[in-house]
Amino acid sequence: MTTAKVQSLSAFAWSIAEILRGDFKQSEYGKVVLPFVVLRRLDCLLESTKSAVLKAYESLPNGIDDQIKDMMLYGAVGSNLKLYNYSQLTFRKIHGQDPADVHKNLLDYITKFNTSVRDIFLEKFLFTDQLKRLKDGGILWQVFDRFSQIDLHPDRVSNIEMGYLFEDLIRKFSEISNETAGEHFTPREVIRLIVDLLLINDVEALAGSGIIRTVYDPACGTGGMLAMMEEAMKGFNSKIRVELYGQELNPESFGICKSDMLITGHNPDQIAFGNTLTEDAHRDKKFHYMLSNPPYGVDWKKYQEPIVEEYKTLGKKGRFGAGLPRVSDGQLLFLQHMISKMRDDTAGSRIGIVMNGSPLFTGGAGSGESEIRRWMFENDWVEAIIALPTDLFYNTGIQTYVWMLTNKKDEKRRGKVQLIDASSDRFWQSMRKSLGSKRREIPEIARQEVVKLYNEMLNGNSGWGEYSKIFDKEDFGYREIRIERPLRLNFQFSLERIELLKNDKNFLKLSLTEKEELVRILSTNISSDIFKNRYVFEKVLSKVLKKTVIHISSSLKKAIISVLSEKDDMAEICVDAKGNIEADSDLRDHELVPIKESWRDYIEREVMPYVPDIWVDENYKDPSDGGVGRVGYEINFNRYFYKYISPRPVKEIDDELRAIEAEISNLLKEVAL
Repeated sequence: MTTAKVQSLSAFAWSIAEILRGDFKQSEYGKVVLPFVVLRRLDCLLESTKSAVLKAYESLPNGIDDQIKDMMLYGAVGSNLKLYNYSQLTFRKIHGQDPADVHKNLLDYITKFNTSVRDIFLEKFLFTDQLKRLKDGGILWQVFDRFSQIDLHPDRVSNIEMGYLFEDLIRKFSEISNETAGEHFTPREVIRLIVDLLLINDVEALAGSGIIRTVYDPACGTGGMLAMMEEAMKGFNSKIRVELYGQELNPESFGICKSDMLITGHNPDQIAFGNTLTEDAHRDKKFHYMLSNPPYGVDWKKYQEPIVEEYKTLGKKGRFGAGLPRVSDGQLLFLQHMISKMRDDTAGSRIGIVMNGSPLFTGGAGSGESEIRRWMFENDWVEAIIALPTDLFYNTGIQTYVWMLTNKKDEKRRGKVQLIDASSDRFWQSMRKSLGSKRREIPEIARQEVVKLYNEMLNGNSGWGEYSKIFDKEDFGYREIRIERPLRLNFQFSLERIELLKNDKNFLKLSLTEKEELVRILSTNISSDIFKNRYVFEKVLSKVLKKTVIHISSSLKKAIISVLSEKDDMAEICVDAKGNIEADSDLRDHELVPIKESWRDYIEREVMPYVPDIWVDENYKDPSDGGVGRVGYEINFNRYFYKYISPRPVKEIDDELRAIEAEISNLLKEVAL
């Protein structure tokens, strides 16, 4: 690859954007330049086979099936490229005609590509709209003329160089469009880190001839992750065949990605348009490598119906059988989808995915999120989770994490999970100029350190305990044990308590006469006496109620007892008719007991000495394993990597405050003068 050549071509294409100034916003430059680059590359690719395609097109019989037409014209192109153009025009011919006809000629040229390519320009890039704007602004010929001067013939610009050119342009347009950059552009250093982590243990497996590997990104955006993954694999073995697959919901990002596949010689049909979660375009496919940066915290409520239907209908056989996260965040849906694409063979699959902190700990025991985490840990798929620095991404400064998963763990990793804290200033450097929310970047040396930590499974014994720790997968599991405490009530015939009865629904059903009579009977017993035993009070109450002719239903009697009672820690414990102690629902609590520990031992050691009257509700069980308490899983990075910082001395703080006060006082004096 000639870096200078790529930079020269990029600078030339970038200079064309200057023509757009005034007629287009900066954020819209890419909508013109990128499609034109694609169009020019395709024109150069098809130049040598143009006459053969036209001859084949003229020989096609009327009413021929579209698939047969495509096969015949693809054959005329005579390569692995799945594209053709049967227009009589080319860039060279359009340039030689009247500039006033450039709009008409370009439309003829674009609409005579094969269907999949034509759709990229018309439906995804909406290129006809941009051409009209260029025409209306009187600058279409100038832009076309400049692009005609770029030679993107494959003999001069290789597929690899073309990929770099496209990537460089995407990066530049993303940088000047900060409000949308993060939606389809993952920082290069983050992708490189994920790629290195995915491949570091597979160097030997990728060596040799006849090696084929598939790579998939379910939220591929403009295809940056796929491109960099292929580049790294080719770096290990130039003979390797890499098949790239992806799916993207955003039309423009999809158009860019599919165009990139076209101009770099890949099969564009392997990049699908649509919602990955509701319309899996690669339903029966399994992949060697998967990597993605799915949307963070994006609401999936508007398309939850097919997802919930798949969950209910297919259960464990479907993509989302482990559980459904809350509708406010679909990250774990993407991860489950990727896990469903893992190959069940000797090679297995490896996954690298960037997510925010939510999938680590959101949701308690039994929730969708916890059940998904449980499923992953119990199947021993999670290899490592790496905490990245904040302020790495263009549209958010939040903390992000890279999850590494595989269904073919090395022997040393089986049953283990590695946590790496790469969020400290050891692993990032400030950028000279911020790009949106991106203020930091991961330098190469830091990336190499993270990869080393991961590859060698370094931990505290190696002196890296501050940044890397190894755990048993069960260390993240717990049982949520329900703790009950006895109900203790006192009872009293008091004016305030009797007054509460008037708002009870059972009391309100009585007639006016009955209401007055019941209040009178209860009020005649008003006293300062407080009953500490419910059984004794109920006997007294029964005698009182016998003095009235009103029918006292069981529900009304229960309401009377309720309003005449108050919680009292000094009262006797309430028991039911069978002598069983009643629980106070207001005092109900839950203890999270490490799953590796006996809950009985834990409760006896950690709870009973402080609250001796508690008991465990053994009917509160996990629906999956039937054990006491619900099983949950969570990963709390702060707990494992917490660093205590001692507070500053009080004198130091006082001195600083006095200095500030003196400074403010001097400033006020200057203002007064």
